[in-house]
Amino acid sequence: MIPYHLHIRKNQDISVLMRCLSPLIAIIMTMVCGGFIFYILGHHPLHALYLYFIDPLLHLWSLQELTVKAIPLILIATGLIICFRAQIWNIGAEGQLILGAIFGSSVAIMYPDWNIFFTTFVMIILGILGGALWAAIPAYLKLRFHANEILTSLMLVYIAQLLLDWLIRGVWKDPKGFNFPKSITFTDWQLLPVFGDGRLHLGIVFALLAAIIMSIILYRSYIGYRIVTLGLSQGAGRYAGFSQRKNIWLCLLTSGGLAGLAGISIVMGTIHQLQPSLSPGYGFTAIIVAFLARLNPIAAIFMGFLLALSYLGGETVQFELNISQKIANVFQGLLLFFVLLSDSIITYRFSLVKKTYKMQEGL
Repeated sequence: MIPYHLHIRKNQDISVLMRCLSPLIAIIMTMVCGGFIFYILGHHPLHALYLYFIDPLLHLWSLQELTVKAIPLILIATGLIICFRAQIWNIGAEGQLILGAIFGSSVAIMYPDWNIFFTTFVMIILGILGGALWAAIPAYLKLRFHANEILTSLMLVYIAQLLLDWLIRGVWKDPKGFNFPKSITFTDWQLLPVFGDGRLHLGIVFALLAAIIMSIILYRSYIGYRIVTLGLSQGAGRYAGFSQRKNIWLCLLTSGGLAGLAGISIVMGTIHQLQPSLSPGYGFTAIIVAFLARLNPIAAIFMGFLLALSYLGGETVQFELNISQKIANVFQGLLLFFVLLSDSIITYRFSLVKKTYKMQEGL
Protein backbone atom coordinates (compact mmCIF):
# COMPACT_ATOMS: atom_id res chain seq x y z
CA MET A 1 0.00 0.00 0.00
CA ILE A 2 1.14 3.58 -0.70
CA PRO A 3 2.06 5.16 2.68
CA TYR A 4 1.30 8.73 1.49
CA HIS A 5 -1.70 10.45 -0.03
CA LEU A 6 -2.05 13.79 -1.78
CA HIS A 7 -3.63 16.46 0.39
CA ILE A 8 -5.19 19.47 -1.39
CA ARG A 9 -6.38 22.57 0.40
CA LYS A 10 -7.35 26.02 -0.82
CA ASN A 11 -4.76 28.73 -0.40
CA GLN A 12 -6.29 31.43 1.80
CA ASP A 13 -3.71 34.07 0.84
CA ILE A 14 -3.64 34.26 -2.96
CA SER A 15 -1.22 36.81 -4.33
CA VAL A 16 -2.79 39.31 -6.72
CA LEU A 17 0.53 39.58 -8.53
CA MET A 18 0.69 35.82 -9.09
CA ARG A 19 -2.86 35.75 -10.42
CA CYS A 20 -1.91 38.47 -12.90
CA LEU A 21 1.29 36.65 -13.86
CA SER A 22 -0.46 33.29 -14.29
CA PRO A 23 -1.40 33.85 -17.99
CA LEU A 24 2.14 35.03 -18.73
CA ILE A 25 3.59 31.92 -17.07
CA ALA A 26 1.21 29.76 -19.12
CA ILE A 27 2.30 31.47 -22.36
CA ILE A 28 6.00 30.96 -21.55
CA MET A 29 5.48 27.29 -20.72
CA THR A 30 3.50 26.86 -23.95
CA MET A 31 6.38 28.33 -25.95
CA VAL A 32 8.90 26.06 -24.19
CA CYS A 33 6.84 22.93 -24.93
CA GLY A 34 6.16 24.17 -28.46
CA GLY A 35 9.90 24.58 -29.06
CA PHE A 36 10.44 21.01 -27.87
CA ILE A 37 7.76 19.79 -30.29
CA PHE A 38 9.43 21.62 -33.19
CA TYR A 39 12.77 20.04 -32.17
CA ILE A 40 11.21 16.56 -32.25
CA LEU A 41 9.87 17.32 -35.74
CA GLY A 42 13.42 18.12 -36.88
CA HIS A 43 13.33 21.92 -36.90
CA HIS A 44 15.42 24.46 -35.00
CA PRO A 45 13.18 25.46 -32.04
CA LEU A 46 14.11 29.16 -32.00
CA HIS A 47 13.68 29.57 -35.76
CA ALA A 48 10.33 27.76 -35.70
CA LEU A 49 9.09 29.81 -32.74
CA TYR A 50 10.20 32.98 -34.54
CA LEU A 51 8.17 32.01 -37.57
CA TYR A 52 5.20 31.12 -35.39
CA PHE A 53 5.05 34.10 -33.04
CA ILE A 54 7.16 36.94 -34.48
CA ASP A 55 7.12 36.77 -38.28
CA PRO A 56 3.31 37.28 -38.58
CA LEU A 57 3.71 40.61 -36.74
CA LEU A 58 6.26 42.08 -39.15
CA HIS A 59 4.07 42.68 -42.21
CA LEU A 60 1.10 44.99 -42.72
CA TRP A 61 -0.97 42.38 -44.56
CA SER A 62 -0.39 39.82 -41.80
CA LEU A 63 -1.38 42.34 -39.12
CA GLN A 64 -4.64 42.91 -40.97
CA GLU A 65 -5.15 39.16 -41.23
CA LEU A 66 -4.39 38.83 -37.52
CA THR A 67 -7.09 41.38 -36.75
CA VAL A 68 -9.59 39.60 -39.01
CA LYS A 69 -9.01 36.34 -37.12
CA ALA A 70 -9.24 38.11 -33.76
CA ILE A 71 -12.68 39.61 -34.47
CA PRO A 72 -14.78 36.44 -33.93
CA LEU A 73 -12.63 35.39 -30.97
CA ILE A 74 -13.22 38.70 -29.18
CA LEU A 75 -16.95 38.72 -29.93
CA ILE A 76 -17.52 35.15 -28.79
CA ALA A 77 -15.24 35.41 -25.74
CA THR A 78 -17.05 38.55 -24.59
CA GLY A 79 -20.36 36.70 -24.60
CA LEU A 80 -18.86 33.65 -22.90
CA ILE A 81 -17.43 35.84 -20.14
CA ILE A 82 -20.95 36.99 -19.25
CA CYS A 83 -22.06 33.35 -18.99
CA PHE A 84 -19.02 32.12 -17.09
CA ARG A 85 -19.29 34.98 -14.58
CA ALA A 86 -22.80 33.70 -13.83
CA GLN A 87 -21.58 30.07 -13.59
CA ILE A 88 -23.50 29.22 -16.76
CA TRP A 89 -21.34 27.05 -19.00
CA ASN A 90 -22.13 27.75 -22.63
CA ILE A 91 -19.84 25.42 -24.61
CA GLY A 92 -21.83 25.60 -27.84
CA ALA A 93 -20.75 28.99 -29.19
CA GLU A 94 -19.49 27.27 -32.36
CA GLY A 95 -23.03 26.17 -33.19
CA GLN A 96 -24.42 29.61 -32.37
CA LEU A 97 -21.83 31.11 -34.72
CA ILE A 98 -23.03 28.83 -37.51
CA LEU A 99 -26.70 29.63 -36.94
CA GLY A 100 -25.91 33.33 -36.95
CA ALA A 101 -24.22 32.89 -40.31
CA ILE A 102 -27.17 30.89 -41.66
CA PHE A 103 -29.84 33.34 -40.48
CA GLY A 104 -27.98 36.40 -41.71
CA SER A 105 -27.05 34.86 -45.05
CA SER A 106 -30.64 33.81 -45.74
CA VAL A 107 -31.44 37.37 -46.87
CA ALA A 108 -28.69 37.48 -49.51
CA ILE A 109 -29.39 33.93 -50.70
CA MET A 110 -33.18 34.06 -50.87
CA TYR A 111 -33.39 37.69 -52.08
CA PRO A 112 -30.17 38.24 -54.07
CA ASP A 113 -31.57 41.28 -55.89
CA TRP A 114 -32.38 43.09 -52.65
CA ASN A 115 -29.05 44.87 -52.37
CA ILE A 116 -29.52 48.24 -50.71
CA PHE A 117 -28.13 50.08 -47.70
CA PHE A 118 -30.77 48.53 -45.42
CA THR A 119 -29.74 45.00 -46.43
CA THR A 120 -26.54 45.21 -44.37
CA PHE A 121 -28.44 46.01 -41.17
CA VAL A 122 -31.04 43.29 -41.71
CA MET A 123 -28.36 40.64 -42.25
CA ILE A 124 -26.50 41.70 -39.10
CA ILE A 125 -29.67 41.74 -36.98
CA LEU A 126 -30.72 38.32 -38.29
CA GLY A 127 -27.24 36.99 -37.55
CA ILE A 128 -27.52 38.12 -33.93
CA LEU A 129 -31.05 36.71 -33.74
CA GLY A 130 -29.97 33.33 -35.13
CA GLY A 131 -27.23 32.90 -32.56
CA ALA A 132 -29.52 33.99 -29.73
CA LEU A 133 -32.28 31.58 -30.77
CA TRP A 134 -29.82 28.67 -30.91
CA ALA A 135 -28.61 29.56 -27.41
CA ALA A 136 -32.22 29.75 -26.22
CA ILE A 137 -32.56 25.98 -26.70
CA PRO A 138 -30.12 24.99 -23.92
CA ALA A 139 -31.56 27.82 -21.78
CA TYR A 140 -35.07 26.37 -22.11
CA LEU A 141 -33.90 22.80 -21.55
CA LYS A 142 -32.00 23.84 -18.43
CA LEU A 143 -34.96 25.67 -16.94
CA ARG A 144 -37.68 23.23 -18.00
CA PHE A 145 -35.94 19.86 -17.56
CA HIS A 146 -32.81 20.79 -15.54
CA ALA A 147 -30.69 19.58 -18.44
CA ASN A 148 -26.98 20.33 -18.20
CA GLU A 149 -26.21 23.27 -20.50
CA ILE A 150 -22.69 21.95 -21.16
CA LEU A 151 -24.06 18.85 -22.87
CA THR A 152 -27.03 20.43 -24.62
CA SER A 153 -25.11 23.40 -26.03
CA LEU A 154 -22.27 21.14 -27.16
CA MET A 155 -24.56 18.64 -28.90
CA LEU A 156 -26.28 21.49 -30.73
CA VAL A 157 -22.94 22.33 -32.37
CA TYR A 158 -23.08 19.11 -34.40
CA ILE A 159 -26.71 19.71 -35.35
CA ALA A 160 -25.80 23.20 -36.57
CA GLN A 161 -22.89 21.86 -38.64
CA LEU A 162 -25.11 19.22 -40.26
CA LEU A 163 -27.82 21.79 -40.94
CA LEU A 164 -25.30 24.07 -42.66
CA ASP A 165 -23.98 21.16 -44.71
CA TRP A 166 -27.49 20.16 -45.76
CA LEU A 167 -28.39 23.70 -46.85
CA ILE A 168 -25.33 24.42 -48.98
CA ARG A 169 -25.36 20.99 -50.58
CA GLY A 170 -29.07 21.27 -51.27
CA VAL A 171 -31.53 24.13 -51.50
CA TRP A 172 -28.93 26.89 -51.03
CA LYS A 173 -26.23 25.54 -53.31
CA ASP A 174 -25.03 27.94 -56.00
CA PRO A 175 -26.51 26.70 -59.32
CA LYS A 176 -23.51 28.22 -61.10
CA GLY A 177 -20.94 26.91 -58.64
CA PHE A 178 -19.87 23.83 -60.66
CA ASN A 179 -21.48 21.57 -58.02
CA PHE A 180 -19.19 22.81 -55.23
CA PRO A 181 -20.91 22.94 -51.80
CA LYS A 182 -21.21 26.69 -51.39
CA SER A 183 -23.81 29.42 -51.70
CA ILE A 184 -23.87 32.27 -54.17
CA THR A 185 -21.26 34.99 -53.65
CA PHE A 186 -22.50 38.09 -51.82
CA THR A 187 -21.90 41.55 -53.25
CA ASP A 188 -22.13 45.28 -52.45
CA TRP A 189 -24.45 46.00 -49.48
CA GLN A 190 -24.50 42.30 -48.60
CA LEU A 191 -20.91 42.73 -47.37
CA LEU A 192 -19.36 44.65 -44.49
CA PRO A 193 -17.36 47.79 -45.36
CA VAL A 194 -13.59 47.27 -45.38
CA PHE A 195 -10.82 49.64 -44.34
CA GLY A 196 -8.36 50.39 -47.12
CA ASP A 197 -7.35 47.78 -49.67
CA GLY A 198 -6.98 44.81 -47.30
CA ARG A 199 -9.47 42.46 -45.67
CA LEU A 200 -9.90 44.36 -42.40
CA HIS A 201 -13.62 45.05 -42.09
CA LEU A 202 -16.19 46.73 -39.86
CA GLY A 203 -16.32 43.67 -37.61
CA ILE A 204 -13.41 45.01 -35.58
CA VAL A 205 -15.62 47.93 -34.52
CA PHE A 206 -18.32 45.46 -33.43
CA ALA A 207 -15.77 43.49 -31.42
CA LEU A 208 -14.30 46.50 -29.62
CA LEU A 209 -17.73 47.98 -28.86
CA ALA A 210 -18.99 44.63 -27.55
CA ALA A 211 -16.02 44.30 -25.19
CA ILE A 212 -16.37 47.87 -23.92
CA ILE A 213 -20.15 47.69 -23.46
CA MET A 214 -19.98 44.32 -21.69
CA SER A 215 -17.25 45.65 -19.41
CA ILE A 216 -19.45 48.59 -18.44
CA ILE A 217 -22.40 46.28 -17.86
CA LEU A 218 -20.38 43.90 -15.69
CA TYR A 219 -18.60 46.48 -13.54
CA ARG A 220 -20.83 49.56 -13.63
CA SER A 221 -24.45 48.39 -13.78
CA TYR A 222 -27.13 46.74 -11.68
CA ILE A 223 -27.45 43.95 -14.26
CA GLY A 224 -23.76 43.15 -13.97
CA TYR A 225 -23.99 43.15 -10.17
CA ARG A 226 -26.86 40.68 -10.41
CA ILE A 227 -24.92 38.43 -12.80
CA VAL A 228 -21.81 38.35 -10.62
CA THR A 229 -23.76 37.89 -7.39
CA LEU A 230 -25.72 34.91 -8.69
CA GLY A 231 -22.52 33.48 -10.09
CA LEU A 232 -20.78 33.69 -6.73
CA SER A 233 -23.71 32.40 -4.70
CA GLN A 234 -27.20 31.52 -5.91
CA GLY A 235 -28.43 31.51 -2.33
CA ALA A 236 -27.21 35.05 -1.74
CA GLY A 237 -28.69 36.12 -5.06
CA ARG A 238 -32.09 34.70 -4.21
CA TYR A 239 -31.96 36.35 -0.79
CA ALA A 240 -31.32 39.67 -2.55
CA GLY A 241 -34.35 39.07 -4.76
CA PHE A 242 -32.49 38.23 -7.96
CA SER A 243 -34.06 35.76 -10.38
CA GLN A 244 -31.80 32.94 -11.54
CA ARG A 245 -34.30 32.15 -14.28
CA LYS A 246 -33.98 35.64 -15.79
CA ASN A 247 -30.22 35.45 -15.37
CA ILE A 248 -29.98 32.24 -17.40
CA TRP A 249 -32.05 33.69 -20.21
CA LEU A 250 -30.13 36.96 -20.23
CA CYS A 251 -26.65 35.39 -20.21
CA LEU A 252 -27.28 32.66 -22.78
CA LEU A 253 -29.17 34.91 -25.19
CA THR A 254 -26.46 37.58 -24.96
CA SER A 255 -23.70 35.03 -25.46
CA GLY A 256 -25.53 33.41 -28.38
CA GLY A 257 -26.25 36.76 -29.98
CA LEU A 258 -22.59 37.78 -29.91
CA ALA A 259 -21.57 34.40 -31.33
CA GLY A 260 -24.15 34.87 -34.08
CA LEU A 261 -22.72 38.33 -34.78
CA ALA A 262 -19.30 36.70 -35.11
CA GLY A 263 -20.72 34.20 -37.59
CA ILE A 264 -22.37 36.74 -39.86
CA SER A 265 -19.26 38.96 -39.61
CA ILE A 266 -17.16 36.09 -40.97
CA VAL A 267 -19.57 35.62 -43.89
CA MET A 268 -20.09 39.30 -44.72
CA GLY A 269 -16.53 40.42 -44.00
CA THR A 270 -14.22 37.56 -44.93
CA ILE A 271 -15.52 34.68 -47.07
CA HIS A 272 -18.51 36.46 -48.74
CA GLN A 273 -20.60 33.26 -49.00
CA LEU A 274 -21.74 30.26 -46.99
CA GLN A 275 -19.27 27.35 -47.01
CA PRO A 276 -19.11 23.99 -45.21
CA SER A 277 -16.34 25.25 -42.92
CA LEU A 278 -17.08 28.74 -41.68
CA SER A 279 -14.78 28.55 -38.69
CA PRO A 280 -11.60 26.69 -37.71
CA GLY A 281 -13.06 26.31 -34.22
CA TYR A 282 -13.42 29.91 -33.07
CA GLY A 283 -16.27 28.95 -30.74
CA PHE A 284 -14.07 26.56 -28.77
CA THR A 285 -10.89 28.66 -28.93
CA ALA A 286 -12.84 31.60 -27.47
CA ILE A 287 -13.21 29.57 -24.25
CA ILE A 288 -9.42 29.75 -23.87
CA VAL A 289 -9.57 33.49 -24.63
CA ALA A 290 -12.14 34.01 -21.87
CA PHE A 291 -10.11 32.18 -19.23
CA LEU A 292 -6.82 33.77 -20.29
CA ALA A 293 -8.56 37.14 -19.94
CA ARG A 294 -9.53 36.30 -16.37
CA LEU A 295 -13.18 36.74 -17.41
CA ASN A 296 -12.54 40.41 -18.14
CA PRO A 297 -14.06 41.71 -21.42
CA ILE A 298 -11.34 44.35 -21.97
CA ALA A 299 -8.57 41.80 -21.43
CA ALA A 300 -10.37 39.55 -23.93
CA ILE A 301 -9.39 42.01 -26.67
CA PHE A 302 -5.69 41.38 -26.11
CA MET A 303 -6.09 37.65 -25.55
CA GLY A 304 -8.19 37.44 -28.71
CA PHE A 305 -5.25 38.78 -30.69
CA LEU A 306 -2.91 36.33 -28.94
CA LEU A 307 -5.03 33.32 -29.90
CA ALA A 308 -5.51 34.72 -33.41
CA LEU A 309 -1.72 34.72 -33.63
CA SER A 310 -1.78 30.97 -32.99
CA TYR A 311 -3.91 30.49 -36.13
CA LEU A 312 -1.77 32.79 -38.23
CA GLY A 313 1.44 31.27 -36.90
CA GLY A 314 0.12 27.82 -37.78
CA GLU A 315 -0.38 28.93 -41.36
CA THR A 316 3.13 30.41 -41.45
CA VAL A 317 4.94 27.28 -40.27
CA GLN A 318 2.80 25.20 -42.60
CA PHE A 319 4.07 27.22 -45.54
CA GLU A 320 7.67 27.73 -44.38
CA LEU A 321 8.41 24.41 -42.62
CA ASN A 322 5.86 22.10 -44.21
CA ILE A 323 4.25 21.39 -40.82
CA SER A 324 0.54 20.65 -40.56
CA GLN A 325 -1.59 23.67 -39.75
CA LYS A 326 -3.06 21.56 -36.93
CA ILE A 327 -0.04 22.62 -34.88
CA ALA A 328 -2.21 25.63 -33.96
CA ASN A 329 -4.60 23.30 -32.14
CA VAL A 330 -1.65 21.79 -30.28
CA PHE A 331 -0.51 25.22 -29.09
CA GLN A 332 -4.05 26.16 -28.06
CA GLY A 333 -4.43 22.93 -26.11
CA LEU A 334 -1.08 23.42 -24.40
CA LEU A 335 -2.02 26.99 -23.54
CA LEU A 336 -5.31 25.94 -21.93
CA PHE A 337 -3.55 23.15 -20.02
CA PHE A 338 -0.90 25.47 -18.59
CA VAL A 339 -3.48 28.13 -17.72
CA LEU A 340 -5.44 25.60 -15.69
CA LEU A 341 -2.25 24.17 -14.17
CA SER A 342 -0.85 27.54 -13.10
CA ASP A 343 -4.23 28.58 -11.70
CA SER A 344 -4.45 25.36 -9.70
CA ILE A 345 -0.95 25.81 -8.27
CA ILE A 346 -1.76 29.39 -7.27
CA THR A 347 -5.22 28.64 -5.86
CA TYR A 348 -4.49 25.39 -4.06
CA ARG A 349 -1.70 24.05 -1.88
CA PHE A 350 -0.58 20.49 -2.52
CA SER A 351 1.27 18.31 -0.03
CA LEU A 352 2.05 14.66 0.58
CA VAL A 353 0.69 13.48 3.93
CA LYS A 354 1.65 10.22 5.52
CA LYS A 355 -1.26 7.87 6.01
CA THR A 356 -2.21 6.98 9.55
CA TYR A 357 -4.01 3.78 10.43
CA LYS A 358 -6.26 3.41 13.46
CA MET A 359 -6.56 0.08 15.18
CA GLN A 360 -10.11 -1.14 15.46
CA GLU A 361 -11.33 -1.59 18.99
CA GLY A 362 -11.29 -5.17 20.22
CA LEU A 363 -8.44 -6.26 17.91
